[in-house]
Amino acid sequence: MALIKKAEHIGIMVNDLERSLPFYRDILGLQVREVRKRDNGPDLAFITVGRVEIELIAGSANPYHNGDGIVNHFAFRVDDLDAALAHLRAHDVEIISPQPIAVDEHMRVAFFRGPDGEKLEFVEMS
Repeated sequence: MALIKKAEHIGIMVNDLERSLPFYRDILGLQVREVRKRDNGPDLAFITVGRVEIELIAGSANPYHNGDGIVNHFAFRVDDLDAALAHLRAHDVEIISPQPIAVDEHMRVAFFRGPDGEKLEFVEMS
């Protein structure tokens, strides 16, 4: 019996939900499923990525954040890495790897940054 059924969500700490939502929704083209503005606790946004969700967690007095970091990176699969990088450049997104990195003969990747400096990755498989 498998202990883990599926990847549920990735929690990413952000400083400003109002700044981060347009990045993930408008620039990366992801669907925002729900936003929770809370009086006693961090604001949360759930963003759909296939069968997994990203949970953006905002708020400085945040019980979820104990100096754990914001996540090393989150990877998104793309069909055309060059076109995806061009799209990011058109939106002045900081690209960490200006040239795609060939991991092997079937995979190329490139890293970039979200609004709070979170490291994100595009993966192209052939």
